Amino acid sequence: MELTQTHDGVAVPGRDGPTGPDRGRLVGSDRVLAVLRELARYPGGVGLEELTRTVGSPKPTVHRALGALRRAGLADQDGRGHYLLGDEFVRMAFAHHEARPEPVRLRPLLEALAARFGETAHYAILDGREVVHRAKADPAAGAVRLTSTVGGRNPAHATAAGKLLLAHQLDTVEDVREWIGDTPLARRTPRTLCTAPALHRELRTIRAEGHACDDQENEAGVNCLALPVYATSPSAPSGAVSISALAYRTPLSILLDALDEIRAVLGPLGEPPR
Repeated sequence: MELTQTHDGVAVPGRDGPTGPDRGRLVGSDRVLAVLRELARYPGGVGLEELTRTVGSPKPTVHRALGALRRAGLADQDGRGHYLLGDEFVRMAFAHHEARPEPVRLRPLLEALAARFGETAHYAILDGREVVHRAKADPAAGAVRLTSTVGGRNPAHATAAGKLLLAHQLDTVEDVREWIGDTPLARRTPRTLCTAPALHRELRTIRAEGHACDDQENEAGVNCLALPVYATSPSAPSGAVSISALAYRTPLSILLDALDEIRAVLGPLGEPPR
C-alpha cells in the first residue's frame, strides 16, 4: 500500500491535489463524513482497499479521513487491519438514542404489543416523503421477525404509519397533489396507492376512523395497523405506533378486532391532549 505514515500508523495530514478523482468532489469535513457513513455499512470491519473503492476517493485521502476519525474515537482498526466504527461513536449513538423522550417512553408499550401479538411493533415519525423508525420491539425469540431497523425508512404513502401521519397534514386532494409534486409515488406492490385521488380517499377514511392500515402495500406478505401517538404535540401526532405482521400468521382482521385493546395499551399517549 502506498501510504504516508507516522510512527503510530496514522497518515500525516496534507493537501489533496486540485484535480483529485474524489467522487462528488468531496473535500474536507464532507469527505470525513462520507467515510464515517460508509463504515456504518460494515459492522464486521472493512479493508482500506474496499473502502477506497466504495467512497470513490484516492487511497491517501481516505486514509487521512480514517486517521481523523480514529483520533476522535469515531473509528477503530482491528487486528486484521480492517476499519470499523469506534466504541466512542457507538456509545454516543446509543446515548443519544436512549435520551430521546419518545423511544424511552414508548419502548414498554412496544414490548407489550410485540408480546401480545407475537409480531413486530414500531414507533415511527414522518420525514418528508418517508417514515423513519425511531423505536422497535420484536416478538419473543424463536418467532419469525421482520428485518426492519431503528433508523430505517419506508415510503410514507405505502405504510400504515406514514398514511396515518399524512392524514393529519393533507386535508384536500390539492394538498396531496402538492405533496406528491413532480416525483411519482413508487409502486412497492400491486396494492400500493400511487395516485393523488386514491391516496386522498384513503387519508379521508383514516381521519374518520382514527387508525390506518397497510394491506400488503409496502411489502408483499406483510400487513400493518397504525395508531397515532401524542407524545409532544398538543394538536397533531408526534408519530405513530404500528404493529407489522406477517399476513399468513396475523391477518389484518385480527389486528382490527383488537383495536380497543391496542388503544388501552397506548393509554394517554394514544389520545390528543384535551
